[in-house]
Formats: sequence, structure tokens, C-alpha cells
Amino acid sequence: MKEEQKKNVLEKYKIALQKGEHFWPDSIYKDLLVSLAIFILLILLATFIGVPGEPKADPSDSAYVPRPEWYFLFLFKFLAVYGQIPLLGKIEWIATTVIPGLVILFVFVLPLIDKNPYRYYSRRTMALSIMGVFVVSMVVLTIIANIPAVSGDTGMSTMTLLQFLTGLVIPFLAYIILVGLSFLAKKTRPFASRLQIWTAAIASVLMIIVAVVVVVLAPPAAASTEVAVASTLPEKIAQGQDLYSINCAECHGADGEGGIIQGVAGLEGFNMKAIHSQDEMYTRSDETLAEIIAYGQPNLGMQPFGKTYGGALSPSEIDSLVAFMRYTWDDRSELPAGAISSIPALNPGEVPSWDVHIQPLVKRYCVSCHQTGKQNDNYLLTSYDEMLNTGDNAPLITAGDPESLLLKLINGQQGTDPLTGTVIRQMPPTKLLEPQYVDMLTRWVMAGMPQTADDASKATVVPLPGLAITLIGDPVAGAQVFIDQCVKCHGDAGAQGIENPGSDDGTVPTLNPIDPQLKSTDLKTFATNLDLIIQNGSTPAGTSPKLTMPSFGTQGILTQQQIADVIAYLMSLNK
Repeated sequence: MKEEQKKNVLEKYKIALQKGEHFWPDSIYKDLLVSLAIFILLILLATFIGVPGEPKADPSDSAYVPRPEWYFLFLFKFLAVYGQIPLLGKIEWIATTVIPGLVILFVFVLPLIDKNPYRYYSRRTMALSIMGVFVVSMVVLTIIANIPAVSGDTGMSTMTLLQFLTGLVIPFLAYIILVGLSFLAKKTRPFASRLQIWTAAIASVLMIIVAVVVVVLAPPAAASTEVAVASTLPEKIAQGQDLYSINCAECHGADGEGGIIQGVAGLEGFNMKAIHSQDEMYTRSDETLAEIIAYGQPNLGMQPFGKTYGGALSPSEIDSLVAFMRYTWDDRSELPAGAISSIPALNPGEVPSWDVHIQPLVKRYCVSCHQTGKQNDNYLLTSYDEMLNTGDNAPLITAGDPESLLLKLINGQQGTDPLTGTVIRQMPPTKLLEPQYVDMLTRWVMAGMPQTADDASKATVVPLPGLAITLIGDPVAGAQVFIDQCVKCHGDAGAQGIENPGSDDGTVPTLNPIDPQLKSTDLKTFATNLDLIIQNGSTPAGTSPKLTMPSFGTQGILTQQQIADVIAYLMSLNK
């Protein structure tokens, strides 16, 4: 391209640049494209990143400090800094109405003040300088937004004064100088333009320097408490179960079964109706249940639990509690995928630990009574150390001791207070634990009460009776199971064991009559001895016995009911 052509193109470009473009449709078209791109970006962010959940608004929470979104922080900080002005700072409507109105008015008047005909950015010194100071001021106010600005009786503190300077004084003076220089620019434009640039630059640097000083000198903020929010239905059900265990189980029972209340001041001996029945769950909506929990039922002795009425539960926690009740007790509601029991089941041969099994168990069934402030003989169960060491009759459990007081109580037996001689009732008082949980606690005590899963993996598995001894066995059904599983080794009716090379006896032991060491005049002891062998199996003494007895219980060869039937059959043979 020739030099003359280049000049013509450049001249045409300058003319086109000076004329600008049409608002319709050129500018509108570009704005629509940018707006569409931003809209799509927001949709993608909301879909794949989402918004973090927060607790439901609770007007009764006086400790909650509302905070704006980050992109509004500069406005709130401006209001806080303005509030430090003596006398005038107390009139908030000036900062919230008058000042924004003046800014808008200034935008309208600006074309009359700055009559610069040029559109190229290097020629728009005043507009760009004012906007530059404004943007830097926004950034600075946002950065120092979380630092308190408070004045005492003696006036502003050093920290507050620095914030007042960087957030209000410096930008205000810069705006005045920039506007004043615009009038000077009519006579000496190049000189005035350079002064505007220097003014904006110096003001921006000063604001940044003072803001950095404020951030460096600011005292460290107190650590904020993160509030766990249950966002999914399974999370709400799990949170509701924990809340129910702590706040409700003491009166209503661990599973809502009700019963005679014991140890609750003002309600001792009251027969609490069941709340897990169809009569309750079918006739009460979620809103009704939430209102009952929040307000209580004062005429029936139920205190309010909602924070609005002086209780301890927030609206979000009450919603979780209602979700637990609905999806646990209402047979019309199907548990969602992912909602599982908070108490993990024991795997075959697994030793329970406090962290994995026992803590969720006592939290579900025991903590509502065994926490500080309750009538519990000072036996607390909110931590591992408390369970082992607290209580007026401590220790209630001893590692490896099946006669520990706690094990007796959870098996429905009564104990005696060695200090006062009073009777200690079964635990829980209204309804005993399910057999699998009694077994879990027993196995934990017998294995040495390990605290962590790693400790439990190193513990020795102590053979314990299974659930079969809690069942009623049928000797007739047991005879058939014996024929199917046992006759091949022990002979008909257990009267003749087959040969077992490598064992000291040379044969499989007979069961009719049975080994005198197993038999006992105490039927429970006799049944327990049989159960231990059937559940866990047996290896005969000898160098290399050919036959060993499998563990019919732990390997799942027989059900617990079948084992109970076999025990009943063997006891009938050895009367």
C-alpha cells in the first residue's frame, strides 16, 4: 500500500472514530451479545458450581451479623466510614439518599462541565481520571470492608482515622481538584490534563498505601464458627436423628415409643404416648409438627424448642427434625437413596470401636439423659473419656469384664448403688436396646474398649454369645436342623461321633451325653456354653485334626433362630 493510501485510510479512520457509531442498532447489538454471553456464563456457574447453602433466616438469632455480597461491600463500608463524621455522620439519610443523588446529578451535569469534543480515550482526561479514582476507591473500600471502623468517647482511633482518610477524604479531595482543573483546561488544556492525570495517580496511590497500612495493622479477626447446613434430604434426616436423640429421646423414647418417663423433673411417672404411630404421623402435617416443636405444648409439660420462643433449635434444625420423624415413622414416606442408619452394623469378626460404632450408638439412645444438667448420677456419655471414667459409681465398665455394671443394666438387670444402696434401674429405662446393639456394646467391652478403628483392628476378637440366646428355641425344628447339619459328624441324636484322625480324642465329641464342662444346672449358662461353640466353631486339640467345627453363626451358615432351635434340641437330649 502506497504512503498516500495509508494516509487516506488513517484519515478516514480518525473521522469514523470521531463520529462514533449509531446507538441503534450498532450499540444495542453489541450490548445484547455481551449480555447473552454473561447470561450463559451465569447459567453455567449456577449449574456446575452452585450457591453454597445457608441456614434458614432466624429472626430470633441476635448473634447473627448480616453481611452483603462482596460486590456491595464498598457501599456498606462507605456508609460505615461516613458514620465517623462528627454530628453529620449520625444523619444516615444524607449518605443513603443525598450523596447518591448528587453523584447522579453530577453525571448529568458532567457533559456541560467537560465540553471536550474528542472521543479518543487519550483526549478524555477528566472523565477517565474521575472514573479511575472512583474504581480505585471501590476496590479499597471492598478490601477494608471487614475491618471495624468505630469511634470512642475520645474520638477516632488511629485505625478508624486511616480508614476515614482512604475511604472518604482522599477521593473527595481528588474529585474537587479534578473538577476544578476542568475549568482551567479551557485556557491551558495540555497543562491541565497533565495535572488531572497526576492528581488521579497520586490520589489512587495514596488510597492504596493507606489501605495496605490498615490491613497490616488491623487486629486478627476472631475465628468465625462455620454452621453446617444440611442441604440434601439424607443429610437432613441424619441431622434430625442426632437432634432427636439429644433433645427428644429422654421423654419420647429413642424410637418415639413413649412410655413412663423417669428422671425428668416435672414429668416423673408421666405416661408419654407414642409419637411414632400412624395416629400421629398420618394426622399431623410437617408444618404442624414444626409448630409443636418450636412452640412446645406447655399444658402437657413440653417446653418450646424454637429459638423464637426461647429454645435452642433454629428453623433449619426444626425442619431436619421433622424430616427425620416423617421418613422414619411414616410408612407412606419412602427413605431416599443415601439415607442410612447412623449406627454402622458390625461385619463378621469385626471388633467395634468408639469412633465408628459406640459413639453413634450412645448418641442415638443415651446422650439425651447422660449429658450435663440431667439426672444421671453424673454418668456422662458425650465423649470416650466420660464413658469410661465418669459417674457416681465409676467405673461402670471394665475392659474384659462381662459383669460390668453397664452390661448388666443394658441386659435388663438391676444394679445396686454401693454408696447409697439404692436400686439402679435398667438402661434405657423405658425400652431395652435392640439385641444387636447389646451385642455390640458387649463385644466392645470384652475387646478392651478400643477408641479408634485402628485400635479395634489390633484388638483380639473375644468369642461372645450370639443373639440366639435371646430367642426362644424350638427343639422339634432344632432336630431337623441337627439332621441337616450335624448328624454327619456327631451321629444320630449326637450319640456317636465319627473318626477324626489327628485329634487327641481320635473321634468327633459326642453330644448325647455332652461334655460335663459344657453342661450346667443353670439353664442360661448351659445355653450360653452351647451358643459360644455353635456361633464361633471349635478346633479339637491335637497335632493336625482332620475335622474342625465351622463357625455356624459368624459365617452365616445358620440363622440365629436356627441356632436357638439347635440349642433347645441339645438341651432336651441332656436333661
